Amino acid sequence: MFRSCSSPIRFLNYWQSFPKQLLVLAGLLVVGPALAQEEKRPSMVRRVFNKLIADSTAPGKPSFRVYPTLAYAPETSVEIGFSSMYLYQAKGDTLNRLSEITAFTFVTLQAQYGIWLDNAMYGDKDKWFLLGRVRFQRFPLLYYGSGPDTPGDNPAVVDAMYLIARQRLLRKVVPNFFIGPQVDVQHLYNADFQQPREGQAYPLPLGAEGSTNVGLGLGVVYDNRHNVLNVRKGLFTELGFLSYRKTWGSSENFFGITFDNRLYRPINQRNVFAWQVYGSFMSGNVPFNLKSLLGGDMIMRGYYQGRYRDDQLLATQVEHRWLPFSFSRRIGGTVFASAGMVAPRLGELNFKLVRYTGGVGLRYLLFPKKDIFLRMDMGLTNEGPGFYIMTGEAF
Repeated sequence: MFRSCSSPIRFLNYWQSFPKQLLVLAGLLVVGPALAQEEKRPSMVRRVFNKLIADSTAPGKPSFRVYPTLAYAPETSVEIGFSSMYLYQAKGDTLNRLSEITAFTFVTLQAQYGIWLDNAMYGDKDKWFLLGRVRFQRFPLLYYGSGPDTPGDNPAVVDAMYLIARQRLLRKVVPNFFIGPQVDVQHLYNADFQQPREGQAYPLPLGAEGSTNVGLGLGVVYDNRHNVLNVRKGLFTELGFLSYRKTWGSSENFFGITFDNRLYRPINQRNVFAWQVYGSFMSGNVPFNLKSLLGGDMIMRGYYQGRYRDDQLLATQVEHRWLPFSFSRRIGGTVFASAGMVAPRLGELNFKLVRYTGGVGLRYLLFPKKDIFLRMDMGLTNEGPGFYIMTGEAF
């Protein structure tokens, strides 16, 4: 799944981190408006805020913003980082779609680190569309096993280096319809598969000692959205094909098809209804880190990404967004619900395997001129809550 519509500050997946998130959000809600309303001669702090964070660029002009991040999770301890965002419209034309290039870098007190890059870049008159992501990180990956009924306690930990690069270069065929090649490179190395200290040990999955996989394929996209970070009206449909072969450098031979459909309908000037259906279908000798993953910050919020994993995944979600509330110029909120399932074979997907999540969120209008919100979501599952602080909507 592409993270084309969100730039991570980091998801906080545990109840222990809840007070810290409230402090972060409270700071944004109090300090941001206070600085925006300051009428005295700008101080040094205010000038830095305006330069790096405040939305002071004119419509159609490129905008570059940097802001610090702070998070906590039991696997990482305290996590400190910086996020940056470059927004522009091709040739400065406000009729062109808003393009985004986002970066996020972090380091933790347990010597973990990473750099994330995401891009959704449109050419003039949408002739070209470059969509993708790059990840380089040393970060623990929790492994609960493969299948639709894996237990939620005592996961294994895969501590490894990850390099992920996935890009699609799409050409407009007719208005809003794009087609083109895509490539996916995933390299997992220096892997250390750590069995749980309690409970039963996991059989080592395929790729547990590391793997390199290169996928080549085709992407077909229909996209009439104007602002990918906050869509108020539009339709996005993607069908992707990727073939991984030893012939071009993969550790294994396998094949994948992804389907992503997103519909956005405005209820009024402030309210938006959003709906998504997502499917990921793998076949062949699929390494554990490339199987279809249920959970995360984009769909099935509340579940750890990969809490359930298998070759086949089908999920859907709906969300109502107040952007912003009628009584505020900057503060908004959402309610959302999701359902999804995984299975080893396509014919084994059935309603008995469905997992459900729901939740609520707060929104803060970070960049008014670009209509981009900071989001804080709480997803609820039968295993507990999950928290997320991000820039841009989940989908």
